[in-house]
Amino acid sequence: MTKLTTHVLDTANGVPAEDMTVRLSRITGDNRQLLLETRTNSDGRCDAPLLSGEEMQAGRYELEFEAGTYFGSSGGDDSIAFLDCVVLRFGISDPQSHYHVPLLVSPYSYSTYRGS
Repeated sequence: MTKLTTHVLDTANGVPAEDMTVRLSRITGDNRQLLLETRTNSDGRCDAPLLSGEEMQAGRYELEFEAGTYFGSSGGDDSIAFLDCVVLRFGISDPQSHYHVPLLVSPYSYSTYRGS
């Protein structure tokens, strides 16, 4: 099935990142069109695909993950989180495929890849 999904793992605590705000936008030139805002469930996933079926179109997209809000302050004396909003820009070239964009995140680092 053609769809776009995500999964957020809290690598600092070794758990899925539950209740993190995730936004998806389509990027066209200098314009950004917000397509949806959702939150991760207890497994760190969204309850429904971010895009599916005819919504899947070739193009550039952006996922925003509210990591700073999820983790709160970075701890210690610093009340400003090191990572705030993690922004991932990516492309969908084959809208007939499944695109999975996982985020592995801690208060101080993140990584991503194209999953399956």
